[in-house]
Amino acid sequence: MRFRTGLLFQLFKYSVYSLLTLNIVLFYLEDHAAALVKYAEGLTPALLLEGYATSIDTAAWVILLLVFELETYILEDRHFTKVVNRTLTAVRALCFAFIVFAFYGYFQTMLSTYQFESAAGVTDLCSVANTGELYAIDESEYEEITPGNCETLSEATSFKRFTDSEALTDDAMAVHIQRLAWADVINAGVWILIVILLEIDIRLQERNRYEGLAFRTSMSLKAVFYPTLFLVAVYWGVKGDFIDFWDAFLWLVAFLFIENNILEWREEEHAAST
Repeated sequence: MRFRTGLLFQLFKYSVYSLLTLNIVLFYLEDHAAALVKYAEGLTPALLLEGYATSIDTAAWVILLLVFELETYILEDRHFTKVVNRTLTAVRALCFAFIVFAFYGYFQTMLSTYQFESAAGVTDLCSVANTGELYAIDESEYEEITPGNCETLSEATSFKRFTDSEALTDDAMAVHIQRLAWADVINAGVWILIVILLEIDIRLQERNRYEGLAFRTSMSLKAVFYPTLFLVAVYWGVKGDFIDFWDAFLWLVAFLFIENNILEWREEEHAAST
């Protein structure tokens, strides 16, 4: 797939990159609010990646995206000195390490959504209104139970607590939260596979070997990976919240820009060799 790369296109592209950078702040605020509840006794260094998995992941991805943009569009061959190559490699490796750690955080969060204890004696949320009790509405958002919302949060007659946060939930909401947590894991895992694939594509293109079987295999895998990410984004849009959907949509658009950069680079090499 190719796009026209005029001035308006470039403005649109860097506007998307800017919005993704803004999302770092939005996800940090969301992670921080959740961490105050989930880790009421304090965040240890060991739990930092789990508690701030989304904002750490987003920051690493934004930096990695800019590295891809530098390699595939902004920098020319004459710019790739030893110092530049080593710097880009070090930054890329550091970002990838954080991305893998963030994936671990998502995985641990997903596991935590299966850890409950019975909320003995709680048969009606209104009975615990204004007592400081919280109700989990997804894996990172909680709402204080008050007389004004106790009837709308849940009509269940039995409840349980998440072991780590001690927030209340019912069976239906627990399943909803578990599915959202799985969506996070799948999304993060597929993006890691895409990064690995893009790294291979770029190294092959540098050697003019992004052809034949390598090119077809890459495109076939992406024909599976990107639709999977789109389906996760749609699921978030329907079942999750707007920020998750908006972030996922922007990332899909951003990496289409990178894909376009690689295809244009490939076509330029073809033109230069004829």
